[in-house]
Amino acid sequence: MRKSYIFLGLLAAIVFIGLNSFYIVDEREKALRLWFGEVTAEIGDPGLYFKVPVLHEIAKYDDRILALDTEPLEVTPADDRRLVVDAFSRWRISDATQFRRAVGASGINGARQRLERILNAQIREVLGSVTSDEILSVDRVSLMNRIRNQSRSEANALGVEVVDVRIKRADLPEQNLEATYERMRAEREREAADEIARGREAAQRLRAQADRTVIETTSEAQKQADVIRGEADATRNAIFAEAFGRDPEFFAFYRSMRAYERSLKGENSTLVISPDSEFFNYLESAQSAAGTPTSAQTRSENQAGETGQ
Repeated sequence: MRKSYIFLGLLAAIVFIGLNSFYIVDEREKALRLWFGEVTAEIGDPGLYFKVPVLHEIAKYDDRILALDTEPLEVTPADDRRLVVDAFSRWRISDATQFRRAVGASGINGARQRLERILNAQIREVLGSVTSDEILSVDRVSLMNRIRNQSRSEANALGVEVVDVRIKRADLPEQNLEATYERMRAEREREAADEIARGREAAQRLRAQADRTVIETTSEAQKQADVIRGEADATRNAIFAEAFGRDPEFFAFYRSMRAYERSLKGENSTLVISPDSEFFNYLESAQSAAGTPTSAQTRSENQAGETGQ
């Protein structure tokens, strides 16, 4: 029975040693074999490897490209306009041995903290040398490349390669946003007022020109109408003069009829005239209507005869 226990103990020890004598390196990993904390081998190829149990320590690190999102950082560009910058980086372990010596047992987390400090320092340095307009413009790729290149030289000491750096966000601090919005709003309102004033000026100018055109057109039309009316009146008077000159008796009769027409209208309710007035000469008798000279006409003829003598 005692021998059985010894055999089982030896078997268990052999199994334990066997299980702890081999380790597997994944294709996504890099491994370091340590002898009392000192690196004795760097293993980059995937496979099954042997180690001395207890004496050898195996440290494995991710060999893929890793992400690092920095905390929002407040920077002051060259024009003293403060901005809050949020960036991210892509990095990978390029030298596992150097990485182990630089970060020790803290591993990936320790490397992230030290790499974030490097990135923040380079972001402040690069963005502090340019204006905020360059940072906020779409052509800020060159700035991000400068941050990446300057970060690489410092990150090499950690055994890390900085693959890329990108600025996700560059905004004004919260306390400055409202003032900036107010300034932008005032500027837009001023531009709108200028446009409205220019529009009103143009409208007034067009309205004045239209009014002047109306006056000129109306005056010209009135002038032409007066000329035409004057010519028509002259023609009419000439016709009347010619017609009346041929028969003066008819002219006198026509004037009397026009006087009767204008005087004897319905709105004239009362007409007070002497019975022997010359106004009714053509209404006194048929003989007068037929053409017998009236007393007024006789006096006119007598006066004309005396003037001729």
